[in-house]
Amino acid sequence: MAPQHHKVTIIGSGPAGHTAAIYLARANLAPTMFEGMMANGFAPGGQLTTTTDVENFPGFPNGVMGGELMDKMREQSVRCGTVIETETITKLDCSSRPFKIWREGTETNSASEPSDTSDAVVIATGASAKRMNLPGEDKYWQSGISACAVCDGAVPIFRNKPLVVIGGGDSAAEEAIYLTKYGSQVHVLVRRDKLRASKVMAARLLKHPKVIVHFNTSPTGALGDGSLLTAVTTKNTLTGEEGQIEANGLFYAIGHVPATELIKGQVDLDNDGYIKVIPGSSETNIPGLFAAGDVQDKRYRQAVTSAGSGCMAALDAERFLSELEESQSETNTGSQSQLDLDMKFKPKSNL
Repeated sequence: MAPQHHKVTIIGSGPAGHTAAIYLARANLAPTMFEGMMANGFAPGGQLTTTTDVENFPGFPNGVMGGELMDKMREQSVRCGTVIETETITKLDCSSRPFKIWREGTETNSASEPSDTSDAVVIATGASAKRMNLPGEDKYWQSGISACAVCDGAVPIFRNKPLVVIGGGDSAAEEAIYLTKYGSQVHVLVRRDKLRASKVMAARLLKHPKVIVHFNTSPTGALGDGSLLTAVTTKNTLTGEEGQIEANGLFYAIGHVPATELIKGQVDLDNDGYIKVIPGSSETNIPGLFAAGDVQDKRYRQAVTSAGSGCMAALDAERFLSELEESQSETNTGSQSQLDLDMKFKPKSNL
């Protein structure tokens, strides 16, 4: 059976993927989205499906549940003409054109034929926050435990309450300082005897009157009243002494893992594994492959910035497909050779 061919394919179904889909569909490019089924550990819709109240996405003055927001984005994608496949992509080959795509279950061996091909692909597979799998973590996840202070710090359960941040880098320092606007006190747990944060951020954190930094301290568990978090248990990494900190909020700031397994070894990644894009665009070093959302953004990681990058990817992909069509037309009429076409769209390096 011949592979299904698409002009443009979107892999991922968070804000970046759906925004790209909406723009591409409105441009009459008939995009196909593979929204994934528990891909990267998330249901279709990505990280927002695990979030409760979202109060900082424009257009929702009273806030919106994360799952509801993603349902609305999906509905809009379909209404605009996107074909959504609730399947996970397990392999993507960008070494030749068109790109080759394998759906879950079709890649039985290295010689298996692809299930789909595509002239352009938007990678919007996202990233997942590193978690510590502490006792009680699953019970109180989104009921006091979060991996995004900017997303969740302002919700009522954290206001004027003691909070805990885990981590010693710049992200942890930034999130702790951000949380001082809402919490009564912010405890920062650092497993080593010093902060990894830059000198400026470390100094700002240490001198803040609402911050207490606990060095050589690791969390050991999350306690609560059955509904909400009430305390974090700790252990001194040097002495083994155990303790407990009253807290209504526990925020992880220990990093994220971008979902880049599909394109490792094919596309340029930075030292943290995020896809490198040409500054000011969504273009990767492979012409026709675009990256949007958290898979290429390790700084902001917000729903609204992901949506914005999805728009960029769609506009970049639309321009690429127009140029590709024009070049193929010139090749067919003899005004341009196949070699010229191959050279124009060959992978680049050192973004």
